[in-house]
Amino acid sequence: MKKILCMMAITASLWNLTAYGQTKPTNQVQVTIDLNTIKDDRVTVTVTPPNISASEIIYHFPKIVPGTYSEDDYGKYIDNFKALDKKGTALSITKTDANSWKISDAQKIATITYQVNDTYDIEDTHEIFSPVGSNIDAEKNIVLNTHCFVGFFDDFKNLPYTVTIPHPGTLWGATSMTDSDASTTNDVFTTSRYAELVENPILYAKPDYTTFNISGMDILIAVYSPNGLHTAESISPSLKTMITAQKNFLGKCNSTKKYSVLIYLSDVQKANDAHGFGALEHPTATSVVMPEAMDSVELAEQLKDVVSHEFFHIVTPLTIHSKEIQNFEYNTPKMSQHLWMYEGVTEYFANLFQVNQDLITEEAFYNRMAGKIASASTMNDTMSFTKMSENVLVKPYKDQYLNVYEKGALIGMCLDIIIREKSNGARGILDLMQKLSAEYGIQKAFNDNELFEKITALTYPEVGEFLTTYVAGETPIPYATYFAKMGVTPKNIQIPGNPFIQGQTPYITVNQTTKEIIIRPDSDLNVFYSELGLKGGDILLEINNKKYNLDSIYDMITASQNWKDGEAITIKIKRNGKEQLITGKTKIPTEDKVSFEASDASKTKLKEAWLKG
Repeated sequence: MKKILCMMAITASLWNLTAYGQTKPTNQVQVTIDLNTIKDDRVTVTVTPPNISASEIIYHFPKIVPGTYSEDDYGKYIDNFKALDKKGTALSITKTDANSWKISDAQKIATITYQVNDTYDIEDTHEIFSPVGSNIDAEKNIVLNTHCFVGFFDDFKNLPYTVTIPHPGTLWGATSMTDSDASTTNDVFTTSRYAELVENPILYAKPDYTTFNISGMDILIAVYSPNGLHTAESISPSLKTMITAQKNFLGKCNSTKKYSVLIYLSDVQKANDAHGFGALEHPTATSVVMPEAMDSVELAEQLKDVVSHEFFHIVTPLTIHSKEIQNFEYNTPKMSQHLWMYEGVTEYFANLFQVNQDLITEEAFYNRMAGKIASASTMNDTMSFTKMSENVLVKPYKDQYLNVYEKGALIGMCLDIIIREKSNGARGILDLMQKLSAEYGIQKAFNDNELFEKITALTYPEVGEFLTTYVAGETPIPYATYFAKMGVTPKNIQIPGNPFIQGQTPYITVNQTTKEIIIRPDSDLNVFYSELGLKGGDILLEINNKKYNLDSIYDMITASQNWKDGEAITIKIKRNGKEQLITGKTKIPTEDKVSFEASDASKTKLKEAWLKG
């Protein structure tokens, strides 16, 4: 997810940021986020506005932010909102909705103050995706997604923002912004406008980071691991390999000079920690949340897929986007029709580059695309993708959002195949993205209803026909027809399954009162259970000397994904009230799936251009 401006440095000494009585600048918004006086997981923020001539003004927090497709109302996490004049006298305020405060006698405002609550502690009360939320753990960690802490005035969104952050010397702020204060206990960041500030998260924690340069791009990898199970040093090698491959794949399509990967690893055994795993893209950064309990191999694999997706957002929508994205409305959002491109093509690139750069095999790539076909088939396959995208914030369209990563990626694949076929392998969808980048770019947006016409003009009539029929239209895509153009046809395969879940059907359940994990007595158990003599109703207490219950069930399922056939395993269970130890060897269940294989040798050259060109 989602999901990406130029910095200006300014010395902290230019402005006196005391609460009252300072000379107010007329051309910027000043903000102080105080990380030294955190109380009850609340951070105090002070805002000094530019000179205001209006009799009243409204200060907003976003309802929604770029890269997300849900209305999250960040103003709900703001307490004790006050507007003060130069003498410290409170001005009259009215809260007009969940995110907005109207201030009377606005020309008298000297400062605005409020407290910010974090969202990780209360994730069971809202649906804010963890990488978009905030964490406030004094002296340990601050996940500072700036839209959670700083709001905006309608008339001043395009003024520069100078943000000063006093903080403990033990914490270091990882970000792609430039800190203009050399102090180890105070940071000063300046952005050209509010939209740029929102796109620059900061991860405050004990310093744990690595830096390296890839083809002129400075990369920062910062990690917060609460129990020290992972470090930036251990994570960085695989990310360096991946980003190098992405840079090679993109070629001239990317000119980003600095990129930060901010990784927060959640302690899933704590109820009040983040449980929404994934990432959010920004122009020069990715915010990632993952479970700390993952082993290093599984974490590296997950980061490869998640971070690669977010990195490719530098192409779209960060370089290629509509006016709805360019002039994003934080409180009255108007969504674009083109999630098939913003998320779908991005997800396709995140898979294609891996086979292109020999990080995965051709077979693995086909299996991934086949998996997306299977997943897309469970969604509404006759819903217009452009209509769904334009209305993604409301039902029934919002229920289909996840299809942007499944059918959206397949749309990208089919377009790639059409362009490769019509150009005899010379060009593909990356070439199209390069041309669109040259036509538009970061500062120039396209009109939503003109994109199909522009793409058709840059490619072939068949591309326009596909977009009209299968993306704007309601006709399901005949994927086998497009694979066949590359000499690739369906085949049946068997893949390893998970001992604890098949598809959407679990073999285990939990007792919510005792938190015990129970093998379901009403399920047809797979070979993993029969081979070990496990029965329905057995309570799983430990596996390989590690205790599990409801709080750590995710860890158990994640660990099982790395089990191999024939490995020794020890399971402690409770059966009929008595504990017993079961030892044996794992038998991993298999699942029948449909995938694809190259079967037409006459099209090998074209297929190689598609996957390796």
